[in-house]
Amino acid sequence: MNYKTVIVADGTFPSHEIPLGYIRNAERIICCDGSTESLVLFGMEPAAIVGDMDSLSKELASRYADRLYVDDGQETNDLTKAVTWCIGMGYKDLAIVGATGKREDHTIVNISLLAEYGIVANVVMVTDTGILKPYFTSVQISAFPGQQVSIFSIDTETEITSDGLKYPLHYSKLNNWWCATLNESNGDGFFLKFNNGRIIVYLKFGD
Repeated sequence: MNYKTVIVADGTFPSHEIPLGYIRNAERIICCDGSTESLVLFGMEPAAIVGDMDSLSKELASRYADRLYVDDGQETNDLTKAVTWCIGMGYKDLAIVGATGKREDHTIVNISLLAEYGIVANVVMVTDTGILKPYFTSVQISAFPGQQVSIFSIDTETEITSDGLKYPLHYSKLNNWWCATLNESNGDGFFLKFNNGRIIVYLKFGD
């Protein structure tokens, strides 16, 4: 867990010990405005609150008035505003929690945005079931034998070849998000070969 900056999005607040560990071990926690109450109820405080503040109570807005960063633009969501703020502050190792749950459309949007955040930051999304991370070129990924893996390609023309997965890919073009899901690692890692593309890999936690 070498991510000093943790962004708490306004999805379902984590309950699994792994994402909670990221929160507890963070040097700084950045809240999308609507997640502030959940973090405070958890017993921790934000270093900054970013967003349009439409989901922040007056009581919390007053309590943390010294760390509010208002961005009321409608072109991006609050998670993107928080990531952009972090980049502007020089925080480029980012772990995002609380980005899934509640509404499915928000979940899909937040996951897909990893392919944009990853261009400017070292970023992971940690959920109650696993970790998602974007990649932009061939990569060796650590895993454990039998670990469940799903691969999502943002660019449908990207050809992906795998080594070390139960169901191998061979110059495969993934024309929908389901095409390379529900796979497994054969050993302690697997290799994905591709060029000039954007993919997101999901690794499920062990039982």
